[in-house]
Amino acid sequence: MTYTVEQLAPGSYDVLRDGVVIASLVRNVHRSGPADTWSAELLDEMPAIKRPAPFTNQRHVFKSRPAALEWLSIQEPDATAEPTG
Repeated sequence: MTYTVEQLAPGSYDVLRDGVVIASLVRNVHRSGPADTWSAELLDEMPAIKRPAPFTNQRHVFKSRPAALEWLSIQEPDATAEPTG
C-alpha cells in the first residue's frame, strides 16, 4: 500500500491510499490562529480491525507536517537538492 497526499488548500490535504482518498491531513487551528500540530483522520469510521496501517485510531495528532508524512511513509522531495540533467 502506498500513501500520497494532494493539497486542497494551505494546511489541508487529502490522504490517498493506492490512489483512493481515505483520510485528511490538516493543520490544527485554534482561536488564536494556526497551531503547530497536524491531524490525520480517516474519512470513514471503522472498527480498529479494518483500519489500514498505520491507523490504529480514527485520528492521530502530530507535532509537524513532516512527522505526519513520515508516519505515512511519504518522502517529500528534497527542496534543497539540485535538479539533475
